[in-house]
Amino acid sequence: MEGSNINRRLTDLEAILGEYMAQNALAARRAQLEQAQRDKEAKEFKDEMKEFKTQTLIYQARLEETTVELKQSVKDLNKKWGELSNKLGTIVEDIVAPNLPSIAEKYFGLKNIERMMLNIYVSSQKPDVIGREFDAILVSGETVVLNETKSTVRQNYMEEFIEMLPEFFDYFPELQGKKIIPIFSSLSLNPAQVAFLTKRGVYAMAMSGNTMDILNYDDVARA
Repeated sequence: MEGSNINRRLTDLEAILGEYMAQNALAARRAQLEQAQRDKEAKEFKDEMKEFKTQTLIYQARLEETTVELKQSVKDLNKKWGELSNKLGTIVEDIVAPNLPSIAEKYFGLKNIERMMLNIYVSSQKPDVIGREFDAILVSGETVVLNETKSTVRQNYMEEFIEMLPEFFDYFPELQGKKIIPIFSSLSLNPAQVAFLTKRGVYAMAMSGNTMDILNYDDVARA
């Protein structure tokens, strides 16, 4: 009887031990699977970060390339704009200059043009006065038609032209004593600009119809 109880207890103990070992094995397997999952996720995250870094480097390289191209485009655009501005100035002068002789004859009765000087740079006879460029000068008898041409009209351009008038003979002493007819020209002059020039005795010339014409002849002549 006692031996039977011992055998039963041994059997129960073996069962408990077997269950314990089975649970441990299950827990170890679960831990192994969880670790494998964590390793997999860590590897995926590592791969994703590596891909992210690669894409970031590619993006930075493209951004730098685009920045270089943009800077070059801006540089090229500025160059073309400068060339266009210079060309525009030349176009305006090319339109104004051919009309000056007919304007001089029509409004001021100057039929015989003795000299016509275009786009010339002249040094002043005074040592403390710098040289300057003159757009167009017509000489006829005792009269000098002095024209200033601007593709874009600004207030200071008109003021500088007017301020220069008393100094004209410092640049051309050989013309001393002749009457100066000042003309400020552009493709377009607004009423305020024309009024400013008129008040200071300067003729305003701009496009009128399909040709250049003086816009304020009567107003300046009456002043």
